[in-house]
Amino acid sequence: MQLKGKKLLITGGTGSFGNAVLERFLNTDHFSEIRIFSRDEKKQDDLRRKLSNPKVKFYIGDVRDYTAVLNAMRGVDYVFHAAALKQVPSCEFFPVEAVKTNVLGTENVLEAAITNNVANVVVLSTDKAVYPINAMGISKAMMEKVLVAKSRNAGNTVISGTRYGNVMASRGSVIPLFVEQIEQGAPLTLTDPNMTRFMMTLEDAVDLVLFAFNNARPGDMFVQKAPAATIEVLAQAVKELYQSDSEIKVIGTRHGEKLYESLLTREEVIKAEDLGDYYRIPADNRDLNYANYFSEGEVDMSTIEDYHSHNTERLDVEGMKKLLLKLDFIREDIANQ
Repeated sequence: MQLKGKKLLITGGTGSFGNAVLERFLNTDHFSEIRIFSRDEKKQDDLRRKLSNPKVKFYIGDVRDYTAVLNAMRGVDYVFHAAALKQVPSCEFFPVEAVKTNVLGTENVLEAAITNNVANVVVLSTDKAVYPINAMGISKAMMEKVLVAKSRNAGNTVISGTRYGNVMASRGSVIPLFVEQIEQGAPLTLTDPNMTRFMMTLEDAVDLVLFAFNNARPGDMFVQKAPAATIEVLAQAVKELYQSDSEIKVIGTRHGEKLYESLLTREEVIKAEDLGDYYRIPADNRDLNYANYFSEGEVDMSTIEDYHSHNTERLDVEGMKKLLLKLDFIREDIANQ
């Protein structure tokens, strides 16, 4: 895809993903302008002072406000939609807020993109949208349904999505918490040592979105094949890297947490296309005449598993340490020890 001279808008652009995109493209000839759209003026001001780069433009607004999104998107070629409420516990207690941002906010972003003839939109989703049991996951699952529905009548705008697991060291990630607990000499708190999570770096997340840009058909969802680790292995790897003797304390599962996360349902596994490092899940383009689908089913459905963090490649402590060392702040901390 030709990125030179194009304009990119990132919703929720002051977050971890937005920062990773800026780091990737700011000092290249890709994109003549990168717009950061978010509601947090403090984060925007901090980022503006840190970058001091005329290529980056800042727009204050909330994805819940259609007019604000519409105005920020004028003249834009591509959109990364990363704005979301992501914290599982807070969404459990305020589920309607999750719906307003993750579902209705996405509707606003996609409608504004279609109205402004944006060429390509990639919506960021999460493994928690697969067989969701918590409000955050349910709102993200609904967001994916909105994405597919809007993609059917989007004119020249290609709408697709990416779905990924735990992005290491992103906002709300457990890794910075473990590091903070080690620095304070406090125990490392685990909910369930056998809980598994997919492990990805922010670089992986950016690569996945760019892959979607380059390969998407309307309504496609893309998933990166990712390794997983138990939370106990992750904690032990962090301890060894920081040469810590902090104890590990099991505190029990929190509101809405699963033992493992899925990136593909078994229904999606059947129709997914294996693209090497990625899976493509094509949109479900059945129409409203459901009677056509009552007479035949999928004979293999009962024998297929979903693609989840218990049955993917499993990292041991050494493998987890190697992955952790891809994180800048971990390498800097180790160097300063």
